[in-house]
Amino acid sequence: MAGELVPADYFRRMELGELCRSGRPLELDLGCGDGSFLLGMARQFPQRDFIGVERLLGRARKVCKKLTRNQLENGRVLRLENCYTVEWLLPAASLARLHLLCPDPWPKVRHHRRRLVQVEFLEAVHRVLEPGGEFLFMTDHEEYFAWACDKVTAHGGLERLEWPEDAFFYPKTDFQQQWEAEGKTMWRLRCRKPPGAA
Repeated sequence: MAGELVPADYFRRMELGELCRSGRPLELDLGCGDGSFLLGMARQFPQRDFIGVERLLGRARKVCKKLTRNQLENGRVLRLENCYTVEWLLPAASLARLHLLCPDPWPKVRHHRRRLVQVEFLEAVHRVLEPGGEFLFMTDHEEYFAWACDKVTAHGGLERLEWPEDAFFYPKTDFQQQWEAEGKTMWRLRCRKPPGAA
């Protein structure tokens, strides 16, 4: 399918050249949903490459069609599970930015272990970010935001950065638009792998 990224082998780490064009920064949108954010970023930054990760086949196909229809050759969709993509598929120091926007907060205490933001996940994020690369997390769930901040502190390898709402171009996801329309607050966490980090 046009716009889809299909690894040659799902059981080895991909090479950077399989993910983006030479010399171009690569950004990953985990759980890209309807593609609103992915398409907005690809359109705004034609000099960068973007990959949206989406587990559900129907959503992935729709986003691929949107990318093709809008002739956005710098955007592709990988149909795979988020955690596996970051922990096992991506090569080290391959991402300029990793976006995790409006993930399932799994609000019940007994389900917290299912939350994507865990120390082990942040270790994988640290590995796949290039030095100076950023991890951007957004949620409408205040308790999950506090949880994510605690996990970043526990990990210790990422620097917290300020993230005012108008700091830079950042299109809204479908979930963000829905929740803001309901009057909910969006909680933002922006972190950076230190420029000198391995």
